[in-house]
Amino acid sequence: MEELELIVASAKQEMDAAIKHLEHAFQKIRAGRASTSMVQDVMVEYYGAPTPITQVANVSVVDAMTLSIQPWDRTAIGAIAKGIVNSNLGFAPSNNGDVIIINVPPLTEERRRDLAKQAKGETDQTKIVIRNARQDANKELKRLEGVAEDLIKGAEKDIQDLTDAYVKKSDDAYKTKEAEILKV
Repeated sequence: MEELELIVASAKQEMDAAIKHLEHAFQKIRAGRASTSMVQDVMVEYYGAPTPITQVANVSVVDAMTLSIQPWDRTAIGAIAKGIVNSNLGFAPSNNGDVIIINVPPLTEERRRDLAKQAKGETDQTKIVIRNARQDANKELKRLEGVAEDLIKGAEKDIQDLTDAYVKKSDDAYKTKEAEILKV
C-alpha cells in the first residue's frame, strides 16, 4: 500500500538526517589531530556581518597539530583571530600579519573524558530523534483508515526494524568516536 510505504520512507528519511547530524557533530569534537572541520563553524565579524570563516579565508592543515588560516583580505586577520577566540574552542591563534597559525594543544586525560561525554550526549540526542521519528510514523499509521490491520502491523514492524538499525548505527558511531578520543 502506497500510504504505508510513504510513512515508512518518511521515518527512514528522518532517521538518516539524525545520523548525518550526528556525524557532523562528531566532526566538531576534536580528537587531538588538527582538522579543518574544527573551525568550520567559526563566525567572523566581516564588514559588520557574521560570516563563516571559510568564506573569508583558506583553512588548511599544516601538520598533525597545526592549522593555517590564510585570509583573502589582510584587513580581516584581526577579526578572524577574534572569531576563533570567541568560538570557545580553546585555541590561542597567533598571526604574523599574513597568516593565522593555530597550534592544537595535546588533549589532557580530563579533556578526553569531557569530549567522550560530549560525544555520548550527541549520541543520546540522536537516539531521541530516531525514536521520535518512530513514534510519529506509528501515529501516522494509526490515523490511516480502511487499511487491513495486518498491513499496519507489518509497517509497524518495518519501522521498529529501522529504529533498531539506526540506534545501532548511532551506537557504533559513538564507539568509534570514543575510541578515537580516548586513544593517546
